[in-house]
Amino acid sequence: MLTEFVRDQLFTVAWYGLMCCVWLGWSQEDPPKRLRPLLGAGSIVGLGIAVWFGIHTATRWGEPSALDTNLTAYIVLVAAEVILCVAGAIALVLKGKGRWIAWWIGLVVAIHFIPLGFVLGDWASGILGAGLTTALLLVRPRLVRTDVVTSAVVGPIMGFSLLAFSITSALVVLPRL
Repeated sequence: MLTEFVRDQLFTVAWYGLMCCVWLGWSQEDPPKRLRPLLGAGSIVGLGIAVWFGIHTATRWGEPSALDTNLTAYIVLVAAEVILCVAGAIALVLKGKGRWIAWWIGLVVAIHFIPLGFVLGDWASGILGAGLTTALLLVRPRLVRTDVVTSAVVGPIMGFSLLAFSITSALVVLPRL
């Protein structure tokens, strides 16, 4: 994340660290053996980042934020994301295609990063969203030809991307602490 607001950057690093842990954890639903140690290690690193930067976020909570002027847009965006994730997951289960839930949720999350970049005044989030959206669309044909749960493929894409983004953003914000 590249923003003038230190609090927003600290929060984003913490949040993406936590979401890295969530995605890599979900990918452990049925992972290839060779990836298991990396998934576990990535989850631990993501959780550590979440805790450390979460503490720093809490100590600077009173500082300015992009949400001071864009809170309504942020709430609408997140609410739409949650509704789309839940509605899509329910529809997939009802159609007997529950294995696609991770792919669907990953796609919705990836797409939401694009407008989130505008809401937070952070072009890097938009680039992350475009890259993840592209990656998920490119991997879809491969997933169609298999019967694996999509979390085994989508989880590492999302998790390691968020981990890389949180580490990069952490390196950018550390000098500002």
